Amino acid sequence: MACAICHIRKPRRYCPGVHGDICTICCGEQREVTVDCPLDCVFLQEAHKHERLPPVNPDDVPNKDIRISEEFLHAHEALLEAASRAVLHAAFEIPGAVDSDVRSLLDALIRTYQTLEKGVYYETRPENSIANQMYPLVNEALGTFREREREELGTSKTRDADVLGVLAFLQKVELNQNNGRPRGRAFLDFLRGYLGNSGEPVPAARSSSLILP
Repeated sequence: MACAICHIRKPRRYCPGVHGDICTICCGEQREVTVDCPLDCVFLQEAHKHERLPPVNPDDVPNKDIRISEEFLHAHEALLEAASRAVLHAAFEIPGAVDSDVRSLLDALIRTYQTLEKGVYYETRPENSIANQMYPLVNEALGTFREREREELGTSKTRDADVLGVLAFLQKVELNQNNGRPRGRAFLDFLRGYLGNSGEPVPAARSSSLILP
């Protein structure tokens, strides 16, 4: 029997992405490149723990003008969790969604909220088809968060600028967590670890907290 990918080398492990046995070389080279790897694959999980992420060029960091402090994140922790949960759920809802789609989604949402903060509404939708399908799911979830806040408090303390800041923060985290693979979902896996498999925030003692990039 030969590896299900290269058809040359002897297989050493079962790959749920190709539903067959593959060699370790193909696992390392084709993981999240040509293979859609399930996030619960033990070999993918191990790889995410130890892979060296490509360095981020400071010139590539978007929206440098949006200042995000530790104090801001602590003050808007509930909003950050809601936005993270919405992104994660939308990605799992739309087949084929990967980190690059999330990046396009966040970029479009940020552009929309930048206009809202200026008192003008102009919706920017992603050109990316998958990101465009995710967009209304996340945008609706953000609106629902503010509606519930208004019902519970009698007023909405969350401003458009606050949502913008949280989205810009997630955009920077995605940039830092993205492993550069075409089908990579390291950022989504990171969010899953932060929120837990249920999509709900996990206790701090058990979670890998979101860190300011």
